[in-house]
Amino acid sequence: MDLLYANDRQGTYPDSWYAATVTPPAPRPALSGLIRADVCVIGGGYTGLSAALHLAETGHSVVLLEAHRAGFGASGRNGGQLGSGQRVDQMKLEKMVGAETARALWDLGEEAKALVRGLITRHSIDCHYKPGVAWAGSQASEVAELQEYTAFLQDRYGYAPVEALDAESFASICPSPDYCGGMLDMGAGHLHPLAFALGLARAAEAAGAQIFENARVTEIRHGSPVVVETDGGTVTADHVILGCNGYLSGLAPGVTARVMPINNFIVATEPLGDEVGQVLARDVAIADSRFVVNYFRLSHDGRLLFGGGETYGYRFPGDIERIVRKPMETVFPHLKNVRVDYAWGGTLGITMKRFPYLARIAPNVLSASGYSGHGVGTATHAGMLIARAVAGDTAGFDTMRCIPTPAFPGGGALRNPLLVLAMSWYALRDRIGI
Repeated sequence: MDLLYANDRQGTYPDSWYAATVTPPAPRPALSGLIRADVCVIGGGYTGLSAALHLAETGHSVVLLEAHRAGFGASGRNGGQLGSGQRVDQMKLEKMVGAETARALWDLGEEAKALVRGLITRHSIDCHYKPGVAWAGSQASEVAELQEYTAFLQDRYGYAPVEALDAESFASICPSPDYCGGMLDMGAGHLHPLAFALGLARAAEAAGAQIFENARVTEIRHGSPVVVETDGGTVTADHVILGCNGYLSGLAPGVTARVMPINNFIVATEPLGDEVGQVLARDVAIADSRFVVNYFRLSHDGRLLFGGGETYGYRFPGDIERIVRKPMETVFPHLKNVRVDYAWGGTLGITMKRFPYLARIAPNVLSASGYSGHGVGTATHAGMLIARAVAGDTAGFDTMRCIPTPAFPGGGALRNPLLVLAMSWYALRDRIGI
């Protein structure tokens, strides 16, 4: 089964609150005939759009191919949180790669946040950016770990915008009976992810990049130049960039062996009106410490956007609302009878170590994917780093790909059932609280 079409109609944005609150451009044409470019970018999410924008701004001729619409995949469906650092915390990174490389990775994470904010400002992208992400603990041990990490960031990294929260201070932000403390990061933030993606697409086109939609890539023939075939046309390019994340399929088997697609789900409630303060007293985003993370924030029209639940097959469940209501009502029991106006799913890519997988597939073919739920900043930043690498500056790209990324058991073909069983077990532990 092809993930590109397993859950979605060709060339149509999902029925999400995000899609309902933007005005997308008219569909761009599909590729037809033969075209020559310096760089062919495959994938119209944050990675591909950022790469196309940065390359076009430096004078490269760029063709971007998207199988559906720009921002169609995880880039237009995610929780909208712009987190600090990497997906793996700095304490673990220091053990994995040493203090010096961990520091370099932290600096790249800070650069990623600054890049997103800078792109929003420079290109006047109206995506409702707000500062603040709080991490929540449901058990005393989780709160202790978050508070220890707060002190670690302050003392070792000199990171000032973060503060530890006890039960009372956390409740003053998020009055949920499920949480008993955590940390608040005002250097992080949240935004409307589809609006951000569409803004990147407009900026890339304004810089000279050509974007083709409904242009599914069927084959890549490596060489110098590279030949990229679609259902309707052919691109010949000196360089190719793969920014397909969970939708890469068979285009690069070495990548798909290391990047596993999983599905995650979000609901948007009816506008909460005067009840908003019983969910979030401050307009920050929240993520918790569960293995299957619950994440939520308020929309600009006063709804609760709540994400939770994962599946590891190709198809979305038939009743997404039911999947997400369970964790939402655990966090906010008083919302048991609230109406849900939108419920949608998305496919993202994860890696074994939850660290993005950046790779040079061939001398002139580069790939970035596997953001593991940390893609708003990291994917946008990876696109810029790949653009720099194509232009000859490989420093940031090489740092990001320094961590060995093992293949999943069974590689890209089988997705070992034992692995899925293990992930399901961790999800079960979340549900029963052990």
